[in-house]
Amino acid sequence: MATDMSKYQFNHTMLRVKDPTATIKFYEFLGMKQMNKMDFPDNKFSLYFLAYDNAKSTSPGSHWTDRQGILELTHNHGTENDPNFKVANGNSEPGKGFGHVCVSVDNIQAACKRLEDAGYKFQKRLTDGRMKHIAFALDPDSYWVEIIGQNPADQTEGVKETDVSTYRFNHTMIRVKDKDASLKFYQETLGMTLVRTSDNPSAEFTLYFLGYPDASSPSDPSTSNQAFREGLLELTYNYGTEKDANFKYHDGNAEPQGFGHICISVDDLDKACGRFEAEGVRWKKRLTDGRMKNVAFILDPDGYWIEVIQNEKIKQRWNI
Repeated sequence: MATDMSKYQFNHTMLRVKDPTATIKFYEFLGMKQMNKMDFPDNKFSLYFLAYDNAKSTSPGSHWTDRQGILELTHNHGTENDPNFKVANGNSEPGKGFGHVCVSVDNIQAACKRLEDAGYKFQKRLTDGRMKHIAFALDPDSYWVEIIGQNPADQTEGVKETDVSTYRFNHTMIRVKDKDASLKFYQETLGMTLVRTSDNPSAEFTLYFLGYPDASSPSDPSTSNQAFREGLLELTYNYGTEKDANFKYHDGNAEPQGFGHICISVDDLDKACGRFEAEGVRWKKRLTDGRMKNVAFILDPDGYWIEVIQNEKIKQRWNI
């Protein structure tokens, strides 16, 4: 049997961090919980996997490979003690490519006030600019964390309380050079579905939101509220970049480093990688490369790394 792309999940987004204690505290303040930790003392790094996991979450109690909306934090040991160490957040040159992660909240005014009262900084407050329905908080490494409302902002204006157990890790944004090439790759090669498009001709950019089937959302994505979902990928396309032969976005893995990769979990890792090979994808790491035979990395049209792992609920491989 072939691999079944309807069982694929947008599992996680990886960010490098300076001080995991400070960063985990921030995301736990947003309601996330640590789902898994992997230590590699010989290589001097650790991985922390955080997600929303409670009775009101989309995947309560699920194995970490069998869910969407995970944030992986990569910590290279010792960076927390280096006063000169700093990650690139992806929103300035050099290093522009990755844009932000996004958390959707129940009552956006109350959620933003709670963050501000706790002393966390903002790239954009709700009251800044013309867009009064979104905000951008800054995590301890200055990665942008978009805050969006699950309910219309005008309906939550007077609400003073916010329940972090209702929050969702909604999406991850990356910038793309050629929208047609990227949309074809994520839909045809990775099996995602385009669920929403937001065109902004006056500002000369378009946003495309893609994702895998989500049992927790209504069957018709065009009429459902996508803010309640997890595991969406936002592609930001700025008009005309595809016409510039020298234009290139930063993948986050060359210097300056910050964002590392996104990851999909699949039903059968060997068969999925076999299909990718037949599709002619560009590889960063095949399953057979190196010592780690349980992960592969493919490259999207912009050179962003996409990790591919086995969904352990469907087929056990790692015994983790």
